[in-house]
Amino acid sequence: MKQFDAHEATRPVSHLAIVDSSAAMSPFEKAAEYGHAKVTKHIAQSFGLSVFAGAFIALAFVFYITVTTGAAPGSWGLVRFSGGIAFSLGLILVVVLGGELFTSTVLSAIAWAQKRVTTKQLLGCWTRVYLGNLCGAMLILLLVMMSKMYDLNGSAWGLNALHVAQHKIHHDWSQAFALGTLCNLLVCLGVWMTFSCKDALGKSILLILPVAMFVSSGFEHSIANLFMVPLGITIEHFIGSEYFMALGVVPQAFADLTISNFIVHNLIPVTLGNIVGGAVFVGLGYFWINDRNPSSNHVTQLHISPIEQGQARQPDDTQVLQQPQHLSASAQFQPSTITSTHSHSSHKDLTMKTKIDKLIVSELMDTNPGTLNVDNTIYQALDLLTAQSIRSAPVVDKNNQLLGFVSEQDLLRSLWSEEFSANLPTTIKEVMQTKMLTVAPTEKVAQLLEFMVVDKKKLFPVTDSGMYISGGYQSYEERLREASAAVPSVYPVVENGRLCGVIRRESLMKMFAKLYHPKHDGNAHPVEQSVA
Repeated sequence: MKQFDAHEATRPVSHLAIVDSSAAMSPFEKAAEYGHAKVTKHIAQSFGLSVFAGAFIALAFVFYITVTTGAAPGSWGLVRFSGGIAFSLGLILVVVLGGELFTSTVLSAIAWAQKRVTTKQLLGCWTRVYLGNLCGAMLILLLVMMSKMYDLNGSAWGLNALHVAQHKIHHDWSQAFALGTLCNLLVCLGVWMTFSCKDALGKSILLILPVAMFVSSGFEHSIANLFMVPLGITIEHFIGSEYFMALGVVPQAFADLTISNFIVHNLIPVTLGNIVGGAVFVGLGYFWINDRNPSSNHVTQLHISPIEQGQARQPDDTQVLQQPQHLSASAQFQPSTITSTHSHSSHKDLTMKTKIDKLIVSELMDTNPGTLNVDNTIYQALDLLTAQSIRSAPVVDKNNQLLGFVSEQDLLRSLWSEEFSANLPTTIKEVMQTKMLTVAPTEKVAQLLEFMVVDKKKLFPVTDSGMYISGGYQSYEERLREASAAVPSVYPVVENGRLCGVIRRESLMKMFAKLYHPKHDGNAHPVEQSVA
């Protein structure tokens, strides 16, 4: 037996089996969640990730300068395109590694439009991300100068950086604003496309062309400019006149590379343009379109529904499923039919399938389940579960509002702890689980059944782009045997926060026992055996 380790006892472990809702969410819903998560993220975490994102974009511009240095003047378009491909590394690093980049963070305007965050929260998020991006860019700038990269290719690398930086401060305000708008329109559309897939390779490929287009076309990215223009200013001010003399360039040719010119003629209008292009054109534009047709947002989703804040829990009978009551017919689970050589057998099988499809949770649930209240002790709960031969029970208040859920595992874990602690929780309030999934009374039984018994990722081991990710070939039957779902067997039924009943896996077993002929030889399908 494994010995008890005190350090392991204090280590936070999450056993919550998260139900993946992303596959059922539309890109707009994913974008809304994406934006909301950025605004509500812990300040320290958000700032740290934004420093990384600023560094990623700066590194991408280093790549751009390297690729475009020394190119033949007659291949202008191809050189800029290759530079754009190189620069796409920055956004790929941000998306795949989870950085906080200002130009994509402005999509959080969707959450603001949905009134999920306040204006103060939104602006606070944008400010800290912008400052974090600046810090990351300055860090890479320091390292580039220390490494003397400006001396590469006979100092042509540094001259290229100077020309790029100087070009950026010579736009008038309207031009800089328009170039910033076009840039972030493409950046946010690229990020938006990544919401349609899960695998890193697919996301990376989707980002390349939008980034390559805005870079090769000369559109302006405020965070990239936070590195590129200061790099030119630093080279111009600190390298010395002998550097320019070796290149045959007059130092005064870059005298206009100053911080004031950068801020006034580039950074301010470009940043404002980035906000308009990403937050207004893409974020609020898609919000307006989706807001015109609210019914389109009712899609099948499985998600964790916290009744109140609590600890993540182990996948046992206290986890429950929540789905919206309005589901599109195309999203409903369709049980597979059994192929039969007998036409009347096929008809019977179709009849069974139809009956199952029509069943809803309220028809099978136990409307009078044993319940507990927060003042009950764990010993009273133990008596209830053993007396009624059930594995778990909901916790409700006097108005039958669902407050939590207690399973036999919760009780046994508490009792086991008596061996190690004298200060044990004794009331249900102290041991009940409050982060739960629930099921609506109008939900289809077929969908609940699918969730309870099938792990779709094991049954169909492919990425969103269709790439097979399993270790070797397995037939459908072999995968099906291994595709068991690690989910609970009992589910509270909740409507408007009130407990309506409880549905258990045993209820589904009884349903099938009634619908299918119980007597068969163990080889044929029950329907075929009953007809034969």
